[in-house]
Amino acid sequence: MNGTDINANQRLLPIAVAGRLLQRLRGINRLGFALLFLAPSLVIFGAFVFYPLVKALYLGFYETDPFGNQGDFVGIDQYRTVMTSEFFRHSLWVTFLFALYTVPPGILLGLALALLANQKLPGISIFRVMFSSTVATSVAVASLMWLTLLNPSVGLLNYFLVEAGQPRIDWLNDLDWALPAVSATTVWLNLGLAFIVILAGLQAIPEELYESARVEGASGWPLFWHVTLPMLSPTLFFVSVVGTILAFQSFGQIHILTRGGPVDATTVIVYSIWEDAFQRFDYGVASVQAVGLFLLVLGLTVVQIRFLERRVFYQ
Repeated sequence: MNGTDINANQRLLPIAVAGRLLQRLRGINRLGFALLFLAPSLVIFGAFVFYPLVKALYLGFYETDPFGNQGDFVGIDQYRTVMTSEFFRHSLWVTFLFALYTVPPGILLGLALALLANQKLPGISIFRVMFSSTVATSVAVASLMWLTLLNPSVGLLNYFLVEAGQPRIDWLNDLDWALPAVSATTVWLNLGLAFIVILAGLQAIPEELYESARVEGASGWPLFWHVTLPMLSPTLFFVSVVGTILAFQSFGQIHILTRGGPVDATTVIVYSIWEDAFQRFDYGVASVQAVGLFLLVLGLTVVQIRFLERRVFYQ
């Protein structure tokens, strides 16, 4: 290398350093703009999601006195005591049954209604509006409607039972029927969401796939099983995950219809948390259950994504 090359490299070195510095400054500016746009969301999530979660973890390590004040530090003993207790196992079992009674029937009914509303028939848009109307219905209104339907004296369901020669059923006060009755209310309440999402998935399936299948002689059930269902699997997967989360977060309809009764037959984990926190003022026990509910929902979501997604067909 001669002296001319060395001098040229020395002149180019400051330019290269300045270019790298300029790139870093641009990266910092982009990060700053990104954080600026994310700031409102971060503040909201921090105030209403992250802070309550950290606070619940913290309160779970402390006992609560009868007046709702923070008591002595007990460490993980309270977590161990609550999560191995009989009432926690009972509420956990009721929650699983509630999810089983609501999620699969909700998906099946939503799929059936979506298949019906996807037909090209005159006036079908009226039925689409009717089937999706529960999305605009609040939990309180839906619960009061079903409270009237399930009334043992003047309820419409008992009217049909009497007309059929069957005895009346006190739906919301019977140990065998209380949870199915609340589950039916929840299925109806969430049906509109499942219907809309599944109908959107059906309408996104290319018509060319159906035409190719019909050319090969497929129709009816084989057409649904080999074309519609595989193409709809991402939508059904999404509905199952969201439906499970909604089932584990249900509270309003249970509070209005049964208040966790009879004899804790409808006391799901969320309702048990509410009772311990706002009726007994035992914030430590309620916080432990809240953390347990968070871990449970997180675990179920991961399991669904890990195992059910293998059966999902992405175009």
